[in-house]
Amino acid sequence: MEWNLMLKQLQTRNSFIFNAVKAFKLIKSGENTIKVLYPSDSAKVEFDKIAGEFFNHFRTKVHNHAIEIDYQRDFDNLKIEVMTKRKVFEKFIEKNPLLKDLDDLMKFDLT
Repeated sequence: MEWNLMLKQLQTRNSFIFNAVKAFKLIKSGENTIKVLYPSDSAKVEFDKIAGEFFNHFRTKVHNHAIEIDYQRDFDNLKIEVMTKRKVFEKFIEKNPLLKDLDDLMKFDLT
């Protein structure tokens, strides 16, 4: 809940850092451990600029100053792919190869 609140405040205050850290995931992995999954090293550099402020506020809010932060690279969330009409059509072609023949015959404009 505090993470979402911080993201909302950050969106109005500094949109560049917001765009870098919006894909981060915070997971409670133990009683005193929070796992932070980040998509790229450049995003982590931007997160480091606000991490101290956020975690100090969070530790005070939950009255637990023994919380440790474990940073891990999240390779599953590395790339956010933009789905164009052409890419969607190519995925359909993988499922139904007859669409390729139809595309060759009709010359669809999927730009």
